Amino acid sequence: MAQQPRPQQRQPQGPNLSAPRTLMAGAMATVFVSRAPANARLAISRPGDPPDAAIVASPLGQVPALSLPAPGEVGSFEWRLLGESDGKPVVLLRQPLVTTEPAATLAAPARVARGNPLPVRGIGPNGDRDRVVLVKPDAPPEAQGPNFFPAENVESTLEAPAEPGAYELRYVMDAPLTGSRVLARRELLVE
Repeated sequence: MAQQPRPQQRQPQGPNLSAPRTLMAGAMATVFVSRAPANARLAISRPGDPPDAAIVASPLGQVPALSLPAPGEVGSFEWRLLGESDGKPVVLLRQPLVTTEPAATLAAPARVARGNPLPVRGIGPNGDRDRVVLVKPDAPPEAQGPNFFPAENVESTLEAPAEPGAYELRYVMDAPLTGSRVLARRELLVE
């Protein structure tokens, strides 16, 4: 019996994009790209924006995966794989992205002695610029104080301030389109 020739498998053509379709606003997302052309960029844009308008964008280089922060606003966006034609950006692929309301939680003791260690947990969008910070209650969202970055670790130990009084532990999201925004607060008394 003669062997039948195998049908040839079609080789995939063009680039491919694998990204989340729903994401908490401000959260980081890892996107996988295959067969991208040289000098391709990954971007997040509003669906009606021109190819050169991106909220956030990053070159792919030789890596098959890239992490980008979602916009801090709730809404409809799109992932775009961008190439170039005649020196101008062109959209090679699109995939919808819907961002949902960001939320965060904080856990810490209600009281701490001044200068003592303060165990803290902060969970939220965990964007690369988000932070958990200890400040005075009337401080603006971008205020500085003892802090840690939940994208690196959701638990940390902060040093309580030397000055006694009322303080506030905050989860501060710092995302594209919104900048610094307080998502969660917890009162803390330094004695």
